[in-house]
Amino acid sequence: MSRITFDTLLEAGAHFGHLKSKWNPAMAPYIFMERNGIHIIDLHKTAAMTETAAEALKQVAKGGKKILFVSTKKQLKEIVAEKAQSVGMPYVIERWPGGMLTNFPTIRKAVKKMATIDKLTADGTYSNLSKREILQISRQRAKLDKNLGSIADLTRLPSAIFVVDVMKEHIAVHEANRLGIPVFAIVDTNSNPNDIDFVIPANDDATKSVEVILDACCAAIAEGLEERKVEKVDSEGEGEENEAKKAPRRRTTKARAAKAEETTEAAE
Repeated sequence: MSRITFDTLLEAGAHFGHLKSKWNPAMAPYIFMERNGIHIIDLHKTAAMTETAAEALKQVAKGGKKILFVSTKKQLKEIVAEKAQSVGMPYVIERWPGGMLTNFPTIRKAVKKMATIDKLTADGTYSNLSKREILQISRQRAKLDKNLGSIADLTRLPSAIFVVDVMKEHIAVHEANRLGIPVFAIVDTNSNPNDIDFVIPANDDATKSVEVILDACCAAIAEGLEERKVEKVDSEGEGEENEAKKAPRRRTTKARAAKAEETTEAAE
């Protein structure tokens, strides 16, 4: 698993918190000092807590479960989408659809609607419609794809969510808390860490800071997925080996039965 170091975090500016006047007292355990009115985050704790979170994410991925990445900050959208895609995980980088977790069946219906439009377009059902109607359907499809395209493969509730900026994504955190879904999050000094299961104290505004933390977490997820593949291959191999061992026994049993039948016929 890719380890994250103090120096890497320092170079990325992960230690810069918010102004002292905007701090949340609950973040006190993760603050190293104050400099020029700005809180400085303790990067030793950031490194340790990133590794703890990464190990937990690895186990989720190894179990074949989905992790939903959430960040609608403009400067972070591309980074979060890229990292989530690299490990085949769903993500939300546009507006969070209210009730996405707590009212998941409704969200799935919207996703299925997108698939239905694609199917009807492909089989020519829409070919007889007017240009105006086709344009309306195309716009509806584009809107659904923008908001829900990145979760099209999420057929059931995720087993965990990873959030960048818990204040901005407070609705997602609240929904996950209600459903008992573990929350992993990069938490800045102005946020409340009490609702987060795996806190990673760090600058959640700087793209480099978020990127290095996501790199470490996604490397762990990739490792978990790889271990799952290896275990699956091993278990299949063991299954085939056991079948091979049973085969001679079956043949022996059949041979004995045939011999017994011959003996009975001879006696008669």
